[in-house]
Amino acid sequence: MSLPHAILTALLEKPSSGLELTRRFDRSIGYFWSSTHQQIYRELGKLEQAGRIRALPTTAPARGQKKEYEVLPAGREELATWVALPEDPRPVRDPLLLRMRAAAVVGVNGMGTELRRHLALHESQLAEYREIEARDFTPAPEADADRLRHLVLRGGIDLETFWIGWLTRAIGDLEAG
Repeated sequence: MSLPHAILTALLEKPSSGLELTRRFDRSIGYFWSSTHQQIYRELGKLEQAGRIRALPTTAPARGQKKEYEVLPAGREELATWVALPEDPRPVRDPLLLRMRAAAVVGVNGMGTELRRHLALHESQLAEYREIEARDFTPAPEADADRLRHLVLRGGIDLETFWIGWLTRAIGDLEAG
């Protein structure tokens, strides 16, 4: 996945200014594809230059006016082509797992505290995802687009549930040893 595709997706859902887009990333897409505000603005410029998006015309003076962008047919085509491509799962690259492997060599001092901190973070994220699910997907969605959005959220819920279970076991194993 790439940032340009994430931006095209968000703009197809709703034309937005750069600021609105960064806020939407912070509240939704950013849960599974993070980026900085600077990266988003830089990609908006590249997408506009490539003819995949355009700034909507405005009657207000240009200076200080925020640009609102929409996806052009070339952008929609690019996104549709990308969606249809096969992509293999990516290997897990998690610093905590690497740190645990290193702790096996240099000692586990402080690892229990760090595992408990991660557990609390995952519990908090799971609670947030469940709030979103209750707010936005109850009752169960009927439209295909909403079902797909709910499946993405369910993936996040399932991942957090996995991490909570794994961390709980890891803490227990570490404390038992």
